Amino acid sequence: MELIKAKTIFEPFKIKMVEPLHQLTLKERQVALQRAKYNLFSLPAESVTFDLLTDSGTSAMSANQWSAMMKADESYAGAQSYYHFERTIQRLTGLKHVIPTHQGRSAEYLLMKAALKPGQFVLGNTHFDTTRANIESAGAKAIDLPCKENEDSSSLDPFKGNIDLVALEHFLQSHPQEVAFVVMTVTNNSVGGQPVSLQNMKAAAHLCRTYKVPLFIDCARFAENCYFIKLREGGQTHRTIRDIAQELFSYGTGAMMSAKKDAFGNIGGFLAVQDDGLAEEIRRLMVITEGFPTYGGLAGRDLEALAVGLEEVLDESYLAYRIRSVEYFGRALEEMGYITVRPWGGHAVYIDAAKTLPHLPVLQYPGQSLSVALYEHIGVRSVEVGTVMLGQRDPITGKELPAPKELVRLAMPRRVYTQSHVDYILEMAGYLKSDLRDVPGYQITKQPRFLRHFTCEFEPIKLKKPSQ
Repeated sequence: MELIKAKTIFEPFKIKMVEPLHQLTLKERQVALQRAKYNLFSLPAESVTFDLLTDSGTSAMSANQWSAMMKADESYAGAQSYYHFERTIQRLTGLKHVIPTHQGRSAEYLLMKAALKPGQFVLGNTHFDTTRANIESAGAKAIDLPCKENEDSSSLDPFKGNIDLVALEHFLQSHPQEVAFVVMTVTNNSVGGQPVSLQNMKAAAHLCRTYKVPLFIDCARFAENCYFIKLREGGQTHRTIRDIAQELFSYGTGAMMSAKKDAFGNIGGFLAVQDDGLAEEIRRLMVITEGFPTYGGLAGRDLEALAVGLEEVLDESYLAYRIRSVEYFGRALEEMGYITVRPWGGHAVYIDAAKTLPHLPVLQYPGQSLSVALYEHIGVRSVEVGTVMLGQRDPITGKELPAPKELVRLAMPRRVYTQSHVDYILEMAGYLKSDLRDVPGYQITKQPRFLRHFTCEFEPIKLKKPSQ
């Protein structure tokens, strides 16, 4: 009986507290979209039924996390909660200096401020939006070097989050004095939540040591990445997630994390480094904005919750449920005709909006169009990961350059939605599929200089009816 693999996925936890879901009519959602200028970030939460905008800070915490928060030490300096947090991260990463921050982008800001000079390059498997913005705001340039296997959304290569090692070595050779460091993001969020293999990480680390360039790991979803390594990489199935994670971190000279992901936190992050001088400079900077170095913008209760979460996320029964749930969601969408990025990632399903909405040109933002349609017709809030978020401008002509892909990310908050919630979304997505040819494109009417997707405003472009 134990050898039978059940088809039904059940949540490996019990629910002890509930929160009502907001259910709006189609008309109410249309009014909400107009008020938000068609930017889903601007929707009030009470207008959203299923919030798949992000898995960041949206997790349900465990009883053990809530318990740890009750006994937290809220001393301003040197709180015991900090030392619990520090020990947990040191055991996991092997890195000497642990610097708490209020979230991941603050860790990015501190690193870029301390270690970057204008005109330098930062290389990566693919930088996410806030990482790129912090690099560019420091006057440096973010260079993406995703592996070739990532170019085909439907390819089933197991490690499409890898960095292109040939391109990495070529860039290091041709710019020996200009590369500040390399950032490896695990999992690789911008290309569909795809994992990085241990072999690729080890090889990238070897190149970085050869050319004397630091390697930082953006580890927001490290546990999901390590579970994929256990499932997919040869010679890894017998190892624990902790063991794999410790090897993964051993290849980096530092790590930064938004602990709002795999640490089940509603707030918080950290920057961990080995270099004494760099740590001293980061702490000098953080006092100005984040607070004293042993709390970094967080309460003691936050530090305790994150320390517990970093242990809980290593549980393989949880990770198996997490990965299978996302696969179930992605497979069903694919079967009803949506084109998704495959293999499905650990935290989200990514729909290839350009292929799903072939009637829309790329500069009418098909990713944004599909995101709006999913909210309007189902009440699902998602996020565009395409030209609105990642597009750039030609430095000579000033024309907008499309992103490599037009994706819509449906991110699953951890331990929040049940199987029936997913089945309802799928049922309604099936009804929407037949009407996608009527979805209009969008144009931007107002935007800021950096991270425009958070606050820019849109208006729909009327579809041209075919001539009779």
